Amino acid sequence: MSVSYTSGRAFRLLAGAAAAACLAAAQPNLSEVVERVRREFQVPGIAVAVVKDGRVVLSQGYGVRRVGQPEPVTARSLFRIASNTKAFTAASLAMLVDEGKLGWDDRVIDRLPGFQMYDPYVTRELTVRDLLTHRSGLGLGAGDLMFFPSTDLPSSEIVYRLRFLKPASSFRSRYAYDNLLYLVAGDLIPAVSGRSWADFVAQRIFIPLGMNGSCTDTRALETGPDVAIPHSIVEGTLTPLEQENVDNNAPAGSIVSSAEDMAKWIVLQLGRGACAGPEGQVRLFSEAQSREMWSPQTILPIASLPDGTPAPLMAIQPNFEAYGLGFHLRDYLGKKMVTHNGELAGFVSRLTLIPELGLGMIVLTNQEATAALDAVTYTVLDHYYGRPATDWVTVLRKLDAEQRDAAERAVKNASAGRNSGSRPSLPLAAYAGRYRDAWYGDVLIEEHGGALTIRLTHSPALLGALEHWQYDTFVARWRNRALAADAYVTFSLKPDGAIDEVKLLPVSPLTDFSFDFQDLLLHRVPSDSPPR
Repeated sequence: MSVSYTSGRAFRLLAGAAAAACLAAAQPNLSEVVERVRREFQVPGIAVAVVKDGRVVLSQGYGVRRVGQPEPVTARSLFRIASNTKAFTAASLAMLVDEGKLGWDDRVIDRLPGFQMYDPYVTRELTVRDLLTHRSGLGLGAGDLMFFPSTDLPSSEIVYRLRFLKPASSFRSRYAYDNLLYLVAGDLIPAVSGRSWADFVAQRIFIPLGMNGSCTDTRALETGPDVAIPHSIVEGTLTPLEQENVDNNAPAGSIVSSAEDMAKWIVLQLGRGACAGPEGQVRLFSEAQSREMWSPQTILPIASLPDGTPAPLMAIQPNFEAYGLGFHLRDYLGKKMVTHNGELAGFVSRLTLIPELGLGMIVLTNQEATAALDAVTYTVLDHYYGRPATDWVTVLRKLDAEQRDAAERAVKNASAGRNSGSRPSLPLAAYAGRYRDAWYGDVLIEEHGGALTIRLTHSPALLGALEHWQYDTFVARWRNRALAADAYVTFSLKPDGAIDEVKLLPVSPLTDFSFDFQDLLLHRVPSDSPPR
């Protein structure tokens, strides 16, 4: 049962005398903390749900769905959960493993004969498990430009183009977060069950759990009556954004849900695959599969913190860190944490489970402020750990400001070091033409009235001006400033002065890794070539 808390009520996350004994007298009012988070990080709306010992003890919305408008965020307000979708894909496969229709160590090509990676060895050896564990050898976010920002490439074409993505490391040698192999994982579901990924998730997960407001695609955001609007800080101003459509990579990040519905998912997870549904007790997957999903599959290195790191941030430093099957695994103060973030344009979310405490929570926001998630999450965790209250808002606001200042300095230093008096080697019109990357496809550079523009043909948002930077390097300034993803564009010349190739790099260190411009290698093709 969901218990709603209106703004200003005491932070009462548990009910009953036994649960009340767990409350820390010094714990701050959660509503006050969330309101501070919204103010300090400019987040219009936040929704939070907390589960303890199988009960939903908090399901609450804070703030508004759209800045400047009065409609409130509620426990049923729909948010994108983005990469928290990955756990639903993993659970779907776990159900098929339980049914004997699939094995974690089955080779992908035995189920999808047309599947192909760049390296023939990887194509032959890649398993179902490998699809979910970010160890294929692909680089960080490799190929994400095929679906983000929104593109016109169908899912089948994205999977086909995987074969042109060169690896960044050897197979299974290191962790590098990727999205595209979850699309392949989603393709396994119809291959062995006869149901599409979307239908399987809806029929086998949403309906049994009573997640009646949740949806596997963008439709709910376009038609729902209680929908959070995405926001971002655009050149200093909090700005509403259009809803991003990433349905062509749905198994990696398309699910739309609410705090109320995600609480039901958390109850299932903490119940190791079993819980009470609207039609009675249900078991979606076995305890053995729950253990498999929560077991380390790919080990992550733990970075050393610099001298002078504040004590609260030292406490966050894990003793172990790994990726499971659809979940990130680490510890917080010695207790295992099963968690995942979800980020898409204007939305960030975090799911956190502390199995040892029977504790789980979801935080959904409609602004791209990860520090806001941290502040709310660690406030709730510390409450249940019985720790003295930490002012996480202040700690994380300072850290966020330091990171942004460092990125701004890096951009300014690059600008100060450029040779602003240099000139392009060629007339501007000579840089215009159709360029092609093996996996992305075509990029058009055009000259109009003495100025250059660049357009990534499959990505309507990636249209902008090419401003000369130095020598034969330009900067792509995207017209949609909400992208915050300007890129260096460098032309290399052949000995005869003709353009050989074009490479791109993000300008700011804070550019989202899904803008994987660095993975593009463009070569000129005839202007009348069939589009690709």
